[in-house]
Amino acid sequence: MFWSKKAKPTLEGMELAAQCQAEAEGLYRSGKYHCAEAVLETVRRHFAADVPESIVCAASGFGGGSSAGCICGAVSGGTIALGMVLADKKESTHLTKELHTWFKEKYGVTCCKIIRKNHKGACPVLTGEVAGKIAEMLGRK
Repeated sequence: MFWSKKAKPTLEGMELAAQCQAEAEGLYRSGKYHCAEAVLETVRRHFAADVPESIVCAASGFGGGSSAGCICGAVSGGTIALGMVLADKKESTHLTKELHTWFKEKYGVTCCKIIRKNHKGACPVLTGEVAGKIAEMLGRK
């Protein structure tokens, strides 16, 4: 089963997306989590609470563009989160592609170095936005 981009999120889903956005941004700003970890932890809490918190360690190498400045850590963490929540590889792949497309439309690229150069100080905000987008996508029926 694929989620439709045209399906409208419910009011409840929009509220959850806003809550996830604020929560992920707050986790990032706390200094305890970097971008990938904050997205993964937020999605875990709201969509896969039965998954141990230790799974967030799976994203530890993705912060700062995998420490090399390449793909945005928030997008990487979001990709892991989608795979964690969805049992179907096709669904996960479909939504991952949607996430990347949405992010590129919003920021122009998924490269961490370029984002940080062109959007200075945006990392906490975009971390929240990615978590909110994932919540919105998962909330569509």
